[in-house]
Amino acid sequence: MAEEKNTAARKAAKETAKANEPLGFETELWRSADLMRGKMDASEYKHVVLGLLFLKYISDAFDERRKEIKRNIDDPTHADYLPPDLKDREAQTQTILEDRDLYTMNRVFWVPKEARWEHIRAQATLNTLGKTIDDAMLAVERENTVLKNVLPKDYAHPDMAVVQLAPLINLISGIKLGDKESRGKDVLGRVYEYFLSQFASAEGKNSGEFYTPRSVVNTLVRMLAPYKGRVYDPASGSGGMFVLSEKFVEEHGGKVGDISIYGQESNPTTWRLCKMNLAIRGIECDLGPEPADTFHRDLHPDQKFDYILANPPFNIKAWGGEHLRNDVRWSIAPPPEGNANYAWVQHILHHLKPHGVAGFVLSNGSMSGKTGGEDEIRRQLIERDLVDCMVSLPGQLFYSTAIPVCLWFIARDKKNGRGREGRALKDRSRRILFINASKLKGEMVGRTHRVLLEDEINRIANTYHNWRGDGDEAYEDVSGFSKSASLEDVRQHKYILTPGRYVGAAASEDDGEPFDKKYTRLSTTLIAQLDNGSTLDGTIRSNLAKLTFDNE
Repeated sequence: MAEEKNTAARKAAKETAKANEPLGFETELWRSADLMRGKMDASEYKHVVLGLLFLKYISDAFDERRKEIKRNIDDPTHADYLPPDLKDREAQTQTILEDRDLYTMNRVFWVPKEARWEHIRAQATLNTLGKTIDDAMLAVERENTVLKNVLPKDYAHPDMAVVQLAPLINLISGIKLGDKESRGKDVLGRVYEYFLSQFASAEGKNSGEFYTPRSVVNTLVRMLAPYKGRVYDPASGSGGMFVLSEKFVEEHGGKVGDISIYGQESNPTTWRLCKMNLAIRGIECDLGPEPADTFHRDLHPDQKFDYILANPPFNIKAWGGEHLRNDVRWSIAPPPEGNANYAWVQHILHHLKPHGVAGFVLSNGSMSGKTGGEDEIRRQLIERDLVDCMVSLPGQLFYSTAIPVCLWFIARDKKNGRGREGRALKDRSRRILFINASKLKGEMVGRTHRVLLEDEINRIANTYHNWRGDGDEAYEDVSGFSKSASLEDVRQHKYILTPGRYVGAAASEDDGEPFDKKYTRLSTTLIAQLDNGSTLDGTIRSNLAKLTFDNE
């Protein structure tokens, strides 16, 4: 069984590597979309482009399924075969081809005639193109209730002229998105993510929070390793945590459906973006019936989860904490009214199952802040043995901020539990793992954005798994990078959780020269340099005296 899992994992890894090869058309597609910049800002045309990509995807998948049904109708060996001499054979074929159940049973969206891509493309040169697209979106929502009030429907806007839409329609028409081969390469998912990252970069600090960079999400997912159970994100954004959690399960021999997904998002447009992002991948998720503020209207108040992954908007000052002083979620103490960081921490803690684990992003200030009683809440978290691991990351990873951030990992029960592939976890009671990844260089994408490399993510994740017992090697502290600290160590540092305080300086590389020889060599060099310095000092003094005498 273990060998079968390993084989499946290796196969999935190869497929993932192949899928990550450049597609070749992302940049051209972005340039075409960017032509709209003069008419609307990034927050608006984001939905214009992603809506069209979604429509093309479901139409491609529908067409492929339609061709498969037609082959079955024409195949004498298939149960659905229709004899050629059958009366009204053509009419019966069309009836079967339009049987909605034959599509939905294969998890293919039912696409009504007015929403199929060939119909839209045929209208590309007409002034009514915008209305045609709006009508298509309405038709898809009407036929697929999971998408109700989700798809963009503003293509007939006066500023959306056919001269902007037609080139985009023509370009997207040449891209296969929803056929089997493209789904295997996750073409739409990758184009979708590419656009999300580009929009996040274009929108900048004020609107980039809907997108958590893939390398950060990957780090969280690989460290938590959500194989089976209930996964929750209280600040879902565009759904990146869910997408990569599902991918992680598949890559390690599991099946879609091994995890059930729950989330919440307050921004209406981002909530719709998340619904679309998950729908194109066939991921079922309970995001609640509508967008809602997680603090003031918790849509999953009584739910507990095995895994919680989140990148909540941190350092929020005006979060309405003054209206929630007696909230049941504040099991330690009411969080500061002027900063929501420890409200997120306690909200996440409240929703964890007895053996649940959580990983989330916060600003570095959360590791040492004292304002409004943050230090006391942090002290209680540590003394209650809830903090499992702290990771400091390098700066410039996010589009919305250049400041470095940290990852918190909280575990309800550090004495036992199950990790990757069901492996038993070690008893980590009264210990915290500190990882200082702030010196990792990653790769700069442009002048302002950094991406963590695959081997760097693996190094962080493997260190955590080795430490907690579900890794492939024995854990050892690494000077300058990781340290397994005792509760007493943390007390001595006054409950500050900054990894740099614990891991020490990086060990210098061993050049192979014995210490006694190195000492003699360096001492001789230093003495020679001092002698040369003395000679130089005498020369300088003599020249100064001569200069003074000459000036007299």
